[in-house]
Amino acid sequence: MTTVKDPIFNALGKHRRPEFWLVFMRCAQVASLIDVAFFFLFHALGSPILAWFNVISVAIYIVVYYASKNRRKKIAVALIWFEVIVHAALGVALIGWGSGFHYYLFMFIPAIFLSTSFKPALMALAVLFACLIGLDLMSWFIAPIEPINPFALKIVHMFNMSVVFFMFSYLSFYYLKTARRAQKKLNIMATTDPLTELYNRRHMNNLIDKALLRSTNTNQVIGIILIDIDHFKKINDEYGHKVGDDVLVKVAQILKKEVRQQDLISRWGGEEFLITLPDSSLTDTKLSAERIREAFLNCHWLNEVGVDVNPTITAGISELKHTENLDSAIARADRALYKGKEGGRNRVEA
Repeated sequence: MTTVKDPIFNALGKHRRPEFWLVFMRCAQVASLIDVAFFFLFHALGSPILAWFNVISVAIYIVVYYASKNRRKKIAVALIWFEVIVHAALGVALIGWGSGFHYYLFMFIPAIFLSTSFKPALMALAVLFACLIGLDLMSWFIAPIEPINPFALKIVHMFNMSVVFFMFSYLSFYYLKTARRAQKKLNIMATTDPLTELYNRRHMNNLIDKALLRSTNTNQVIGIILIDIDHFKKINDEYGHKVGDDVLVKVAQILKKEVRQQDLISRWGGEEFLITLPDSSLTDTKLSAERIREAFLNCHWLNEVGVDVNPTITAGISELKHTENLDSAIARADRALYKGKEGGRNRVEA
């Protein structure tokens, strides 16, 4: 297995890997238990060679388990390929194609495509197909070496088919859960700012458009607060971008704490933040903005970011009516913000 190329799996990054190895280890444990059961089954059916090969298989899966535990991927994968192919070939050679040992080879197909890039996957699939054709042809021309009675052969066939079915189901569930988790993470990446974990500008626009559609029926207004961190460039220049990033993260935390649950916050760009307040008049919006400004003044920045930066904010506010578009309301808030900057900063302007 090489690095996964699929964007869904890459979206999970390191967070999926511990569970991936856990599944690998569990499969090794389950395979060992199946081989222990096979040992007693084939002894009872009079196939000692196949019975004792299962002892070797158990030893192989123990090595696979510890190789997986130590993230030795190449060793684990090579041993699994060896064990499954040899075991399938031995089963077909000793008791015949009807035993169903070749079913285990099909379990490689989804794993191949979900764990490597396209060209290596095609090569691995070609090898797998060649093994299946080879086993089938062998069963045409070579009689079973240790044949068992037809009823026992049906029991073995049903057992193998059942094991492969349930293992396929387990692996499919794992892959589905992994894909869903990856899709969820991709959605988060597409809608939020990675540093502050607030909504990004594009997603905020979409959310406001939906809010406007809802407000059309109720004639509600939406309060707009456009916030800019005063002298933020100076913070970056004096203390470095790491402190600047820490300040932005803390700003996001303050904003989340000070707004209502129904209010929406986004990182609008750089050190600018946009807040929308559904069903909020201009007066209410100004009170909210003042409360946020005071929260900045009361924050112990030295304890929070390790530097006594004490940033302040300037906010411009406006109200968005259902009869107008977002751009015009934000333009008014932006003009108010500029007015606040010119008036000395650390203030709220309408």
